[in-house]
Amino acid sequence: GGNAGNQASVRVIRGLALGTLNPQTQNRFLSRELRMAFALSAILSVAGFFRAVAFQTPLPETLAVTTALSMIVFSSICLGAVLPLLLQKAGVDPAHSSTTIQVVMDILGVVLTVFVSTLVLDSGWGKMMISTLASKLGL
Repeated sequence: GGNAGNQASVRVIRGLALGTLNPQTQNRFLSRELRMAFALSAILSVAGFFRAVAFQTPLPETLAVTTALSMIVFSSICLGAVLPLLLQKAGVDPAHSSTTIQVVMDILGVVLTVFVSTLVLDSGWGKMMISTLASKLGL
């Protein structure tokens, strides 16, 4: 997650430094980053799903890991795009966001993984969802 967020952060910092990211272009720029977050999280989730299936990971764990991966990448890119702008507004050098996003996403990645795994693997709702999906897939 941190690498994806760092790349988004670098794009924003570069835009700020070159002057191509300003109040007039900010919405368009952030909209592009949001689309990038959706696309990248979808692509990596599909890849993660097929990797888990190839290694014969049980379906509940596959769904938990794939969902967590998607959420981590999406949130990392979104935070990476917004953090430099927030730091700039606070009067702090936006370049600090590159290292900050790494630490934030390390912590948030663990929190999201635990939350999603608990929801999918241990909750009544998750067990019902897995059971329904397994029966529809004939597993």
